[in-house]
Amino acid sequence: MYIGDLHIHSSFSRATSRECDAAHLDLWARKKGISLLGTGDFTHPAWRARLEEELVPAEEGLYTLKKELCLPDETAGVREAPRFVLSGEISSIYKKNGRVRKVHNVILLPSLEAADVLARKLEAIGNIHSDGRPILGLDSRDLLEITLDACPEAVFIPAHIWTPHFSLFGAFSGFDTMEECFEELTPHIHALETGLSSDPPMNWRVSQLDGYTLVSNSDAHSPQKLGREANLFDTGLSYSQMKRAIETGEGFSGTLEFFPEEGKYHLDGHRNCGVRLTPAETEEYGGKCPVCGKKITIGVEHRVEELVMGFPRNMDGTEGPRAQLYRDFAGQVEEVTGLKPILWDERRTTVDAHRILFEAGKNARKRKKTVDAVAASLILEGYLDHRRLRG
Repeated sequence: MYIGDLHIHSSFSRATSRECDAAHLDLWARKKGISLLGTGDFTHPAWRARLEEELVPAEEGLYTLKKELCLPDETAGVREAPRFVLSGEISSIYKKNGRVRKVHNVILLPSLEAADVLARKLEAIGNIHSDGRPILGLDSRDLLEITLDACPEAVFIPAHIWTPHFSLFGAFSGFDTMEECFEELTPHIHALETGLSSDPPMNWRVSQLDGYTLVSNSDAHSPQKLGREANLFDTGLSYSQMKRAIETGEGFSGTLEFFPEEGKYHLDGHRNCGVRLTPAETEEYGGKCPVCGKKITIGVEHRVEELVMGFPRNMDGTEGPRAQLYRDFAGQVEEVTGLKPILWDERRTTVDAHRILFEAGKNARKRKKTVDAVAASLILEGYLDHRRLRG
């Protein structure tokens, strides 16, 4: 078994240590017992040139630092040289379905050559020279398509998926479902990064994440922060074995976590006013800061805690016999989970779901398999749209 920290940054990213070079990353990986380390920032031409100069091939798809560049380490014990895998993070800012979206995605690649190919494609779209984590006006779905066209063996992982401002499910500018973000390419996503402000048990409460491998990484901006969160692999050291473990869960043994409460986005709050609130307290204040009255930043715990259930009403808005059964079931859910479900009108959602699937060209057999999931998404979207208008 070995430790892998796949999402980090180099000194070419903003707000990072000057020591985020290959030699110091190698040193601190040795100190911390990390066997597999992402290079970070493969899109940046200058960083990629340094990697080409300072790394040598090791196992399939992996690299090690040239021995003459290794810094001395006085930590007790004998350790193998850490392996590097090409990695990078892309910040996508774009408009979709009437809203501005800001999503970060991590990409893993099997070679420097593949990194060159993908970086050239992205350079034709936006500026990849000014920041190791480039900001591109590129839909995440389109970024995934371009990545797979450039390198079918790439691993594409939505990053720190609950961070309020820059993530797949972020409260401010994210999405509410995987399909809304990645559309028909959603099946190419096999893993999600939980981020520092959440841990796997929090994510297990969200049923739409079932079936995805939940990975954790340090997102380190200095070598000393490597491994503050990381992954455990029970495979051989090679790109293909790492990729298979991430995509299938076979050989993926879990993650190393610190307390999510230490993450700066765990709870709700308003940093300028020094306000920190639990989800229940935020609801009591109507989503407004009790100091200045502005909108509260919704944290990871709040996003995960929301549980919405469809509620049957008659077409005239009255409640029929089934309504009490749903209320009774909601009470049972609250008793077991501690979460009070939000009962949301589900009228016409099944009809609308069938229409959406029919217009997408799905035949009757395929519609039957997926109509409930689509209807559930429509219920959730209806509630969230209401909450956005209210807030």
